[in-house]
Amino acid sequence: MTEFAKRISECSEQASKIPEEKEEDHQNDSVEEEEEYPEEVPETRTVTEVMSTNKRIQRYLIAVEYIGTRFSGSQKQLNCRTVVGVLEEAFHKFIGQPVSISLSSRTDAGVHAASNVCHVDVERISKRKPGEVLPPHDSSVVRRAVNHFLQSEGDIMVTDVRCVPSDFHARFRAQERTYFYRILSGPEPLSVFEKDRAWHVTEELDLRAMQEACKVLVGCHDFSSFRASGCQANSPIRTLDELHVSEVVSTALFSSINQDSPVLSSIDNSSKLGMPNGGSNVFGIRKKHRSYEVIARARSFLYHQVRLIVGVLKAVGTGELTVSDVERILKAKTVTAASPMAPACGLSLGFVKYDLPEDDQTDAAESLETCPDPVSRKRRLQ
Repeated sequence: MTEFAKRISECSEQASKIPEEKEEDHQNDSVEEEEEYPEEVPETRTVTEVMSTNKRIQRYLIAVEYIGTRFSGSQKQLNCRTVVGVLEEAFHKFIGQPVSISLSSRTDAGVHAASNVCHVDVERISKRKPGEVLPPHDSSVVRRAVNHFLQSEGDIMVTDVRCVPSDFHARFRAQERTYFYRILSGPEPLSVFEKDRAWHVTEELDLRAMQEACKVLVGCHDFSSFRASGCQANSPIRTLDELHVSEVVSTALFSSINQDSPVLSSIDNSSKLGMPNGGSNVFGIRKKHRSYEVIARARSFLYHQVRLIVGVLKAVGTGELTVSDVERILKAKTVTAASPMAPACGLSLGFVKYDLPEDDQTDAAESLETCPDPVSRKRRLQ
């Protein structure tokens, strides 16, 4: 056992036996990243919400990133690998008791997240003195410990942890959500580095036409034409605060580094190989696809709304549809009028915006005193 693993084992505390919620079979659920959530917290409280009223229990807000390719969506399902299932298992190993995780935004199979957010309630019980409640773990301890148990997964990581009040809800307190969609255009086969990370379109795209189509959809509209048949939202009215498409110039190998990056700007233009119009005469350097990024921002989205919108924008870019057609589709108020939906692989949840309270540093300081590792305690106090 490594030094860090020993420290986690010592800092982890055995659980008190809290009644566990009955697990439901979600195999028939068709939930995705753009499913609408109620504006207010329902009156019926779950076991997790009842637990959170106990002052001995600390609620943590967790930011997590993941590659969605090998996940069967985010919501917990029987006999399926899901984001919530993997996170709950990691927390169980850390604190020694089952937990229930509530996500801010649901994502479908194959959809990625640069920053999805959830909350979890944790009660820290002493291992040496069963029944004795200890001060909550510091948020940094939680992040490192959970990541320790996630490292074997290889495609999911906790990026931030914050102590929040017991009534802070990751889903209902979200002020807005931002999604990104990547499209790669060009006849060449897709690079293995881009597999399951973008939608490959072989045709050339008319960027200006796509940008004009975006203007039609921005604002408050009835988006009935841009929600899947399984959408359970009470109203199709949504306000799309931002919808924009732009071409992103990437480096030869690492497409996440764009042209404005300090890393790329330090390289001479003559050495920027692999661009759409450059590097084709150099042996072994493949010609890059044109890369487009669609940004969609709103407080909430309808089921499959972003992917249906991207499908229409792509059709405008290839000339299959005009900007006038987009207006017609919007007014039709039926999903059958829209173009085929864009695949999940190009979609990523970028971030979820909150008005966060100040982190409780008092609890953090108390938890440092209970951690038996003096070296790590000293480093965190500096």
